[in-house]
Amino acid sequence: MPNRDQPPAETRIIHVSIARDWRAVYDFAADPANMARWAAGLGTNPVRWGDLWTADGPDGPVTIRFVPRNEFGVLDHVVTLPTGMDVAVPLRVVANGGGAEVILTLFRLAGMSDADFARDAGAVARDLASLKAIMETTA
Repeated sequence: MPNRDQPPAETRIIHVSIARDWRAVYDFAADPANMARWAAGLGTNPVRWGDLWTADGPDGPVTIRFVPRNEFGVLDHVVTLPTGMDVAVPLRVVANGGGAEVILTLFRLAGMSDADFARDAGAVARDLASLKAIMETTA
């Protein structure tokens, strides 16, 4: 969770346009069981534990808490890393004409190098490209 005593973190807004109705994109992305198909950054082998999900992250097991499904396209989630650090991930699906815009805000974590931040941004971009490919090739 954010530390109110720290200055704002550097951020990157990463987005993708998808030629599919925003509600279909939201419905697919809002189902954590689908995350392994498009969100490699969240890890592999997702397993539900009540309101939480666990997955095998690159540095060990992670826990993911998602906001409840909603009518606004909000897919925010908090990832608890193996270190115990919570990372907030604001994620939205919004209507863009007859399609969708998927928008993620990536926060630069304290102590993160330029190279690490760029690598994370690249991983998010690849995940959103995977979501786009899935949504534009399946009915």
